[in-house]
Amino acid sequence: MSKIAFLTFGCTLNFADTELMMGLLKKEGHIIIDDVYDADLVVINSCTVKNMAETKFWKAIRNMEKKGKKIVVAGCIAQAQESLLGTRLKNYSVIGTKQLNRIVHVVEETLVGNVIHMCAEGKNERFNIPKVRRNNIIGIIPIAEGCLGNCTYCKARLARGKLVSYNPEEIIKQIILDVKDGCKEIWLTSQDCGAYGKDIGTSIIALLRAVLEVKGDFKVRLGMMNPNFAKEYLDDLLELYKNKKLFRFIHIPVQSGSDRILGLMNRKYSSQDFVDVCVKLRKSLPDITLATDIICGFPSETENEFKESLDMIKAIKPDVVNISRFWARPGTAAASMKGQLLGRETNPRSRQLKSVFEDALLEKNKSWEGWKGEIVIDEKGKADDWIGRNCTYKQIVVDGKFALGQKVNVRIKKAHKFHLEAILES
Repeated sequence: MSKIAFLTFGCTLNFADTELMMGLLKKEGHIIIDDVYDADLVVINSCTVKNMAETKFWKAIRNMEKKGKKIVVAGCIAQAQESLLGTRLKNYSVIGTKQLNRIVHVVEETLVGNVIHMCAEGKNERFNIPKVRRNNIIGIIPIAEGCLGNCTYCKARLARGKLVSYNPEEIIKQIILDVKDGCKEIWLTSQDCGAYGKDIGTSIIALLRAVLEVKGDFKVRLGMMNPNFAKEYLDDLLELYKNKKLFRFIHIPVQSGSDRILGLMNRKYSSQDFVDVCVKLRKSLPDITLATDIICGFPSETENEFKESLDMIKAIKPDVVNISRFWARPGTAAASMKGQLLGRETNPRSRQLKSVFEDALLEKNKSWEGWKGEIVIDEKGKADDWIGRNCTYKQIVVDGKFALGQKVNVRIKKAHKFHLEAILES
């Protein structure tokens, strides 16, 4: 059997796809390794959301070619832009986001020198399939694929399609298996967790209630939820956050503080909707970890409209802000909009937003100094330190000798911009 390695770019859903593909290959006797340079074949799982992710993908292709590696291209790039199959990807085997269960066939044909293209529509069987986790204590559970939105800047919709929510009973069965297998964190993931169930007569609230009833020692991290759904479900969410099994963490991408820009983006909410949700969350759960996303320099964005985004971040003080400069993604409506901004206009905005966010974040993190409590070790850090998460999913670094999944009591002694430094507390 052959040695197979993976390079994965993009979101948590992409990493879940990689775990599924690795599991199927391992089941058939192939050897999954981390070192791409020692592999007989490399699967590159691609992301098309941002220009930078696509740039990294093409660089990885070139590097693997130079090393003489056989390559299979997976993920969103080919699925969202099928014209590439006849041009830049015509000499590579390709498997799309809807054909993941055919990965063994694609890999084995590629190993013997054939080029296979599989990007047709299909249905991925995701549950009760052996998988290879990148972290043994984290179970990544896709709850849906696709979304209900049609954002003018987003290319992921072209790759993932319309919302397809997975059967809640199958999701629960998979979580029970993952918990029995030692998972301490369950990550519910999709392009928009708030849309879950809208196509099958249920909701993310009903799913969460069922998940939190699963017996076992684990915590749940809820994935990204757009503001319109967060507003719709807010009272129910606040009730669910009282359950100790649910991390007090929420990711609500606002994208802009300007209602005109939100309209051009075809987002389904106002800036005030986002603010109202955040204010109510913080009032009920002062320590909740709040994450959001901002796009700087959307076509025709004025300085005053950018300032609206800046003022929003100053007022809300999120714990995480994923900042992106607008890139025109081929095939999207925003790519042909008037008023495309140049880098000399978007770069300073991105830097200014980053500075404002990070300054506020450091001050906010200082409120955690002196906190005592339990964390679960979920990642090996550098040298002799380890990374754990507390009840609000804060990243806490502690020195010592631990094991993944171990619970330890700590005291936070120093706040940093992006993590909290702790010592053991007896």
